[in-house]
Amino acid sequence: MVGLIDLVQTLTTPHPLDRYLELVNPGLTARELRAEVTHVSHAVPGSVTLTLRASRQWRGHSAGQYVQIGVSINGVRHTRCYSPIDPESRGERYLQLTVKAHPGGLVSNYLHANAEPGMVVDLAPAAGVFHLPQRRPDKVLLVSGGSGITPVLSMLRTLDAEGYTGQVTFLHYARQPEMVPHRAELSSIAQRRANFRIEYRYPVEPGTVIDGETSTGSGFFDYDELERVAPWFADAQTFVCGPPPLMRAVHTIFEAEGLQDRVLSEEFTLTTVPTDPAEATGTVTFSGSDVAADNTGATLLEQAEASGLTPEYGCRMGICFSCTATKVSGCTRNIRTGELDAEPDKQIQVCINTAVGDVDIAL
Repeated sequence: MVGLIDLVQTLTTPHPLDRYLELVNPGLTARELRAEVTHVSHAVPGSVTLTLRASRQWRGHSAGQYVQIGVSINGVRHTRCYSPIDPESRGERYLQLTVKAHPGGLVSNYLHANAEPGMVVDLAPAAGVFHLPQRRPDKVLLVSGGSGITPVLSMLRTLDAEGYTGQVTFLHYARQPEMVPHRAELSSIAQRRANFRIEYRYPVEPGTVIDGETSTGSGFFDYDELERVAPWFADAQTFVCGPPPLMRAVHTIFEAEGLQDRVLSEEFTLTTVPTDPAEATGTVTFSGSDVAADNTGATLLEQAEASGLTPEYGCRMGICFSCTATKVSGCTRNIRTGELDAEPDKQIQVCINTAVGDVDIAL
């Protein structure tokens, strides 16, 4: 079969076979992975849950991994990373994604407003190291906040489907009860699994007026909270996904206890090391396009776009590796870690690197 596809692919040059197949049916492909939206739910304010039927190339996912979804908006293809909320699978072609419409989020807002049954999206194989290990831990602590619930929900549903008999605590932070996705299912799991503890917290900022009184703040993650919900945490494997303050709070406590190797985290927001544009010097050269411009201090992806180039990109936060390009020469700075790199002829992610002085990128 593969040999026949290769032959047809040669005969259809210069365009891939899939370009012709999609004219007949957008979901019909020989090689490329796609998915059709079969159901859309807006049960949670500001979020949309999509049920997708993947093409035959889909190989499933491990609980906690993410996939890339690609959509065309005004003729431009954009990709973003989302975590399936389904139990871990290897043969099932259906998967669900719960997408929160973030302020300024191009793809998330587009899906929230426009997704409907029959819509076809590009799909990439599941990826990421944030997932349950094949040998399940004896005790599991899941901590999430906001849209970070999706990968840990997949973990919880997987453990439930497997009839896991160890201790599980799932602690989720949200602004208010109605903002918790799939709460009815979570309640159902808690009712039938005596070893599963599901807790919610709705943090109150200091200074908030409640019933005429000013709150000093409550409901945030700290050591006392950890002891309350999972007193056995030192013997558990902990998984955390959510806003940076929540992630930092968890890591700080585990590091103080010497348990940093017992916590695994995933984040889908870009936490950066500040860059002062006034300190930017030199020239950024995109030698593959014969374009050069003064360094503005912005990421190399943003500078390429400002120069009229259209490099490929995906998540724009250093997760998906869609935007890699060869740094021919010069020094770059990773805005996530602050690390400098002056090694020539090296592949870098242009979405999370800035130029330090003169830099040549093969774009």
